[in-house]
Amino acid sequence: MALSGLFLAAFLAATPVPFQSEIVFLGFQAAGWHTGLLVLVASVGNTLGSCVTYALGRWLADQRDHRWFPLSPPQLARAEGWFAHWGVWLLLLSWAPFGDMIVGVSGVLRVPLPLFLALVALAKTARYIALGWLGAAAFGG
Repeated sequence: MALSGLFLAAFLAATPVPFQSEIVFLGFQAAGWHTGLLVLVASVGNTLGSCVTYALGRWLADQRDHRWFPLSPPQLARAEGWFAHWGVWLLLLSWAPFGDMIVGVSGVLRVPLPLFLALVALAKTARYIALGWLGAAAFGG
């Protein structure tokens, strides 16, 4: 039951909801929870949260012609240019502070879901492994 808090924090952190999961992760780690379990729970939660952001982007793709669409035509063209230049490899930065934007744009641009999941899961898991390593160094575990 306690790990559901970490799952929820990681999930929300990958959606447009402004939330951070690192403090929750490190709090559990400082309390003695097994780092491997924390990495698993946080990675799954964060990847599923990114799926929500991706789905929102897919939905928004059908709304491009509406005035309230969140990207102006020049902004969308710039995002498409990033993807044209860097490709889906940009999704390996989905863990970064601007990663939710990359995830959302990948939905708008309709990156294939299996490829999206593979790259985002890899990026999110690597992030929590690094965080777990840093936490273990800090907490002596």
